[in-house]
Amino acid sequence: MRKYSHFTGPDGASTDLEKSKIVILPVPYDRTSTWIKGADKGPFALLEASPELELYDIDTGYEVYRQGIYTLPPVPVNLPPEEMVKAVEGRVLEFLDKDKFVVLLGGEHSVSIGSVRAHAGKYNDLSVLSLDAHADLREEYQGSRFNHACVAARIKESCHVVEVGVRSMSLEEKDKLPPEDIFFAKDIVGRAGWTREAVSRLRDNVYVTIDLDVFDPAVMPSTGTPQPGGLDWYQVMSLLEAVARDKNVVGFDVVELCPSRSNKAPDFLAAKLVYKFLSCVYKDNR
Repeated sequence: MRKYSHFTGPDGASTDLEKSKIVILPVPYDRTSTWIKGADKGPFALLEASPELELYDIDTGYEVYRQGIYTLPPVPVNLPPEEMVKAVEGRVLEFLDKDKFVVLLGGEHSVSIGSVRAHAGKYNDLSVLSLDAHADLREEYQGSRFNHACVAARIKESCHVVEVGVRSMSLEEKDKLPPEDIFFAKDIVGRAGWTREAVSRLRDNVYVTIDLDVFDPAVMPSTGTPQPGGLDWYQVMSLLEAVARDKNVVGFDVVELCPSRSNKAPDFLAAKLVYKFLSCVYKDNR
């Protein structure tokens, strides 16, 4: 397969930053991951798979690439975690100030902290919807408050957080969120109405952070910390469609793709997830 550095490749990528409404920002960071390394290669694997996307989306009947999707150079990542967070925050703010819709591509989940902080500075009363197998509510892990296991703990310092798909947490994390703001995977399976309930917990302005390990590893094996019993494609998309329909989605990220040389399907899943969510966000609301 030919490799392109821009999301959607030569047929769909914009070459004009000024006219593009959407920017893709890669952050190939993998410094605090604690099991399988390789998330730093995730943004590039997603971008390399993206030219295989059909630019027409069946479900929305829309071609979101016509809004202009411009891929930015990666954020420099040879930094300690706290400095990386500041670098990401500054870069995202730069483009929010230009009225761009920013999509962050990780890298490990710690990259999301800076992006959320940037959006919280621009949008009042922001909620963060976190799709993740892990609660990520530790105050500190392996000597860092900015470890990927501390993401939600840092985010909730400035934003209201709702978590969906969780199936792993430590005892210290158990009471860090109100029970009505955490939707365990075991309580989602086979239950109608959970998407409506989750969306109702969010405020009007919403940032979405998607750790790919929210999916069952049968669907998404290419993550650094896989957990059994996750969500499937249609469960995730039904939630994202509902959020885009009922709330003002102001930005999102897709993180923790740890690509495999022998299985490219997860790379394409991640690329399609980005494109379909953009299609949902832009179809009716912008």
